[in-house]
Parts: sequence; C-alpha cells; structure tokens
Amino acid sequence: MAWHVSTRSGNGGGNCVEAGPVLDGSGRFAVRDSKDRTGPTLLFPAADWTAFLTDLRAGRFA
Repeated sequence: MAWHVSTRSGNGGGNCVEAGPVLDGSGRFAVRDSKDRTGPTLLFPAADWTAFLTDLRAGRFA
C-alpha cells in the first residue's frame, strides 16, 4: 500500500492523516493517523472518497 500525506501538513507536529488506495482490486481508499500507523484504518468506497475530496477542494468544510 502506498500511503500519501497532504502537502498542507506541517513538518513539525505530526498531526497528519495518511491516505491511499487499497491494492486489493476493491477500489477502496484507506485513511489512518500518522501518529499511530499500527492503529485502526478507516476504509471508504472510491465514490465516497472522491466526493469527499471534491467537497474539500471546493471549500465546503471551511
């Protein structure tokens, strides 16, 4: 699995989430806390993850 961290994440605090595609052919995306990489992982269907990113980029969570 290839995890990605937002370019908007700061360098110092470690308050980041990591996200990436699940490589099992399901099309799901996984999200985890960068401070606890062995902790729980949230899984989202691709359509839900895409809708979330679209709304995030549109500023709907400001």
